[in-house]
Amino acid sequence: MPSRFQNNNSLKLHRLSFEDVPWNALDQLEDRTVFQTREWLEFIAETQNAVPVVAEVREGSSCVGYFTGLVIRRVGVRILGSSFPGWTTPYVGFNLARQVSRQAALAALETFAFHELGCWHLEVSDRSFKTEDGVQLGFSLDAYQTYETDLTRSEDELFNQMTSACRRCIRKADKSGTQIEEAHGEAFAEEYYDQLKDVFAKQNLVPTYDLKRVQSLVRHLDSTGRLLLLRACDPQGRSIGTGIYPGMNKVAVFWGNASFRHGQSFRPNESLHWYAMRYWKRHGVEVFDWGGGGEYKEKYGNRPVSVPWFRKSRYRLLGTMRREAKRLFDVRQRVLGKLHAGKLNPPRSGVAGDDASEDG
Repeated sequence: MPSRFQNNNSLKLHRLSFEDVPWNALDQLEDRTVFQTREWLEFIAETQNAVPVVAEVREGSSCVGYFTGLVIRRVGVRILGSSFPGWTTPYVGFNLARQVSRQAALAALETFAFHELGCWHLEVSDRSFKTEDGVQLGFSLDAYQTYETDLTRSEDELFNQMTSACRRCIRKADKSGTQIEEAHGEAFAEEYYDQLKDVFAKQNLVPTYDLKRVQSLVRHLDSTGRLLLLRACDPQGRSIGTGIYPGMNKVAVFWGNASFRHGQSFRPNESLHWYAMRYWKRHGVEVFDWGGGGEYKEKYGNRPVSVPWFRKSRYRLLGTMRREAKRLFDVRQRVLGKLHAGKLNPPRSGVAGDDASEDG
């Protein structure tokens, strides 16, 4: 139901036709991320059977910002996500003029979601949110836990802030003849996914998303200049690791990487990340988001960051259903992983990916 903060809120959301969205102008906004672009929304829409929603944030007759999200249906329930679990998209949210309160925009979004869009559940994560923005409006609070590296520092500073062990790995890769090359095309998706399956198989698990997800990502983003695809090769030119790093404006993100265990002596993972950091730094990016938690990422000399993730349902039962759905998904992954391990004897492989750990 509407929050008590909404009655006096001067902000309102006005939905735009997807084709009428001024994409080029929006993509120039300083707080715009790759996850708000037309191509990324089309990627989510295709893989999640979702409908994109882009709305102006209006104060009176003035447009003071934009909201981006997608509507999905789960077990008959209409949901507005910006983002939503399972989308492999950590945050979406608002683009707002500096003087506009994100708490007021969130209150306006609640009215928009529940009354104008007819949704029963709302989730939203925004890099610029503060915890109190949602808690004071009665939203439940989760968080996207990640790490960030400040790319405004010099390359020497970035390298020296890593642990000595991490620096040794990068030097060893260089001396061993490990080559990092930029890649393009949907064939890369299969290469990446074969390595990713081995990463999860090592832990008796299966990937949390399928090959079609990666193919869709590459198909929609590869030609935009906002998706860095990297391949690590051994001295014989054989692929031993891959990485995916979307980025735009101020922020680039480590989306995923994987590598074969037999190539670990060439230290492909550290080399992939170091190349990606320097690539996005040269392209004017200021923040490298490490794509979630994982203690192994701390060796790169970053800092922990918590991005608020707010959710609210019109009916309490929906919150319970969401928690149970997540629990059942986790159980499913473990069961499928054990079945996979029982039927197959995969080659020695692995390391580094979404929820995997790097060796060394």
